[in-house]
Amino acid sequence: MLLLTRPLLAQKQYVREQQTWLGVFNQTRFSQHWGSWTDLHLRLHDHFVQAKFQTVARVGLTYYLTDDVRLTGGYAYVHHFPDGTRTVGQPEHRPWQQVQWFTKFPKARLMQWVRLEERFRRTIRQNERTDDFDFNYRTRYNAALFLPLTKRGFEPGGWQFLLNNEVMMNFGKEIRLNYFDQNRLFAGVVYPLNKHAQLHAGYMHLFQQLPAGSTYRNQHTIRVFYFHNFDLRPTAPAVPVPNPAP
Repeated sequence: MLLLTRPLLAQKQYVREQQTWLGVFNQTRFSQHWGSWTDLHLRLHDHFVQAKFQTVARVGLTYYLTDDVRLTGGYAYVHHFPDGTRTVGQPEHRPWQQVQWFTKFPKARLMQWVRLEERFRRTIRQNERTDDFDFNYRTRYNAALFLPLTKRGFEPGGWQFLLNNEVMMNFGKEIRLNYFDQNRLFAGVVYPLNKHAQLHAGYMHLFQQLPAGSTYRNQHTIRVFYFHNFDLRPTAPAVPVPNPAP
């Protein structure tokens, strides 16, 4: 058994990364049932900050079934600098749909979502972009648990502990070796700046199986996100529910 499995284990390769992820998020509620979603990202790599890895711009239209259950559909534009071709940018067009829900406990808050993405990525051959696109679907399940660390808790000026995990799976006829895409595990703190804004900061470990199937990314990440929520209804609640959107 050892003789048989040793060649298989030797074929696995690991890409080790140190990255920094910066993000700005906004959710605006216009009426009882309608609102918008916007988030922008800059992701750096190579000893955390020495080179650009990816940029993301995402927008969406949200329908509020209730205050705690929301449906969103939208579009994201992603610009990659993929492994092996760091000098060639790879555009990606990504329609997406999502259901998001919140659960309140006496001393905790839980946010969950399920997201479906349709990914159209420009192909790169011999370090040059082509006119062709690869396509696959990806599903994402995200859960974020907020625990108060101070008496002010979820109020402005309080501190919270955030434990967040997101798992992603690929599917589609072009996916053969990496049905499992990645897992993102985050731990950090949340500071509500005021009733509309929050700052999240902490450490994220990302483990990803790359398309080759035998290559994995083991990534240590510093993550800093700024969230800004607007509720334009005349009778809007004084303090919004925590609303992470990594």
